Amino acid sequence: MLAATEQTLFHAGDLAVLLGIHNANTLRVTLHRLTEASVLHRIQRGLYSLIPPENIDPVLLGSACLHQFAYLTTESVLRDEGYILQSLDTLTFVSGVSRRFEILGHRVISRRLHARFLHNQEGIQRSGGVLRATAERAIADMLYFDPWYHFDHTIDWKTIRALQEKIGYPLTHHRYADSAHP
Repeated sequence: MLAATEQTLFHAGDLAVLLGIHNANTLRVTLHRLTEASVLHRIQRGLYSLIPPENIDPVLLGSACLHQFAYLTTESVLRDEGYILQSLDTLTFVSGVSRRFEILGHRVISRRLHARFLHNQEGIQRSGGVLRATAERAIADMLYFDPWYHFDHTIDWKTIRALQEKIGYPLTHHRYADSAHP
């Protein structure tokens, strides 16, 4: 039944709905028994997996631990896309909360982004079951948090400015090559 959902990570509340369990004690005992039988693997309190923890994609794991709308962006995407060269061992998300944590040896940072920007889908794609910013969205997100951030790769500032306008971000005029535009 759980395998039919095509998900690998479940929160306890999700499992209660899927298994039709309404009593908290019954749920706790059921989860304990499923974990003991190796049907489920306990990742942390309230988070379970159908596959062994070491086989879980760290990005999916970080997103699931945030347990709210979040997407991978800023340094993680910029590093992967070659816009910054420094090696980072932290996954960076934006969500409705500011949080830092470590899960199964993976460091995760979530920056709080105002809901009107966070839920704007411009430049956000689903990849491997996780929402991920495009390189352009990651640049715009980074400029929102730090307008003076240093990038190691050339950037098409017209595209970034247009994206900032679509999202509603404050414009970073000092970054645009065509300073004729106010």
